[in-house]
Amino acid sequence: MSLIAAGTWPEQRTRVLDWLVHEAREMPFLDDLFGELCARLVKDGLPLARSTIQLQVLHPQFVAGQMLWEAGAPAVRMTFYEHARIRSDAYLHSPVRAIFEQEVGGLRRRLGKPGDNYEYPIYAELAERGLTDYVAMPLVMTDGRRHAWTLATEDPEGFSSDDLFRIDELLPVLAMAAEIRINRRTAKNILATYVGKDAGARVLAGEITRGSGGSIQAVLWTCDMRGFTTISETWPRDDVIAWLNDYFDAMAEPIEKRGGEILKFIGDAMLAIFRIADPGSRHEALRHAVDAACEAVANMHRLNAGRRERGLPELGFGIALHVGEVMYGNIGSRTRLDFTVIGPAVNLVSRLEQLTRVLDREVLVSEAFAKVCDDDCMVSLGRHELRGVGRAVEVYALKELER
Repeated sequence: MSLIAAGTWPEQRTRVLDWLVHEAREMPFLDDLFGELCARLVKDGLPLARSTIQLQVLHPQFVAGQMLWEAGAPAVRMTFYEHARIRSDAYLHSPVRAIFEQEVGGLRRRLGKPGDNYEYPIYAELAERGLTDYVAMPLVMTDGRRHAWTLATEDPEGFSSDDLFRIDELLPVLAMAAEIRINRRTAKNILATYVGKDAGARVLAGEITRGSGGSIQAVLWTCDMRGFTTISETWPRDDVIAWLNDYFDAMAEPIEKRGGEILKFIGDAMLAIFRIADPGSRHEALRHAVDAACEAVANMHRLNAGRRERGLPELGFGIALHVGEVMYGNIGSRTRLDFTVIGPAVNLVSRLEQLTRVLDREVLVSEAFAKVCDDDCMVSLGRHELRGVGRAVEVYALKELER
């Protein structure tokens, strides 16, 4: 429903609407735009005490988000909700759900005493905080997806008819402004999820020509699950997928929190890099890789301890670390590209990981890596032939894991 009756649309646009149309395009982030919008509405006389934008988000971890503006707060507060949120009572019994699922076109509720009998629990919570009037309206996107804009006031008289005119007038323009920013954020989230944060940013910046890229120095990480073929052939599909996800969580989280980039998953294998920006950061990148490997091993030991308690098979694994120059860029066919790394260094780290089975080690390190890293944290395992490398290379283990 519309907040205003037909034929009563104001003849003059407000100053806030002019700003939203002509100037807000210079603000690339929705939370910044939303905070400025609320501040301008208050300055222009709207008795606004609290406002939110409730978002349905396309993200592997989160299902929804909230931007909360409150009078006197230093900034808009953002909260993201995981997928379990849609099964919570707070969501199921909320005006936001009614708007998301198109049960209503919009809502307005005058709030009285905290003890009143309200349709939604949020009304009682707002009344308890002294708010007197609540409005929730859909922000409808071009694809039909609906977000919600809520506004609440402490004014004893609630929102006036003129206030509601202004809110209704802003809705379609705010929806367009929000959609542009939401779509860009969604594109960044999806690209970061599927190709990695750095590669995703490059793609969005237009670096999508086959063969584009360049040489970089990086620490290379590859890992593989042992016995995966047997597991995938003898256990139910859903179990196998869940176990793979557990394994990749154990490996990926230590990498990502130290600035590493996961480039790809290939079955039960994973390829990642720690970029070396300049010679001065070389040792730091290697240290991050070592710390991540040790944490990943600890994660897997905890994971396997839990699996043993449940009578499940342990998940074996191997990790290899190397450092060198690689070509980083777009490679593939004319219609399907992959942002990845190639070069002899990638081949060497892959072969080194295969050696973890032979030497019965969870982590192996190349000679090039060991020479740069602290000598006292490595232990030599001698020289070994690596298939496809063409020469024997000295291989090292992490002393910390040899105890």
